Amino acid sequence: MIKWAGWLITLCGVGHTLGALVQTIPHYAEDWFSLALWEKQNTDPIAMTHTTAAFWYTAFSFGPPLIVVGLMVLWLSRRGIAPPPFIAWSVACWTVITAVLSGPSPLLLLLIAAVLLLVGARRAARSGNTTPQVAAM
Repeated sequence: MIKWAGWLITLCGVGHTLGALVQTIPHYAEDWFSLALWEKQNTDPIAMTHTTAAFWYTAFSFGPPLIVVGLMVLWLSRRGIAPPPFIAWSVACWTVITAVLSGPSPLLLLLIAAVLLLVGARRAARSGNTTPQVAAM
C-alpha cells in the first residue's frame, strides 16, 4: 500500500509539472531564459505578469515538491520504514484545500494516496515493521 501511494504521489507531481510545462513553455520559455523574471516587478505584491504566473504554475508549483514527497515515500518503503502519518495528513489537507478553492481536478487522486499511506502505516505499526532492521556490527 505504501509503495502504491508513493508511486501515485510521484505520478501526480510529474503529471502536473509536465502538463503545466507543455502548456507554458511554447509561450513563456523565451521570457524565462532572457531573465524576464528578474526584471522589476509591479510594486503590488498581488499583481504579477503572465510570465511570472506561468513560472509559478510550473517550476514553483506544488508539482516538484510532490515528486520529492512521492520519491521519499518510495525510498522509505524500500527500506521497510513506514512513512509518518503527518505526510498522509499533509497531502490530504493540501488536496482538500486546493480542491475547495480551485475545483475538482485529477489531483484528487492524492486523497487515495493519503488513505493508502494511512492504512499502510497502521498495518506496519500493528505488525511492528515501522523501522528497518539494522545489522549489528
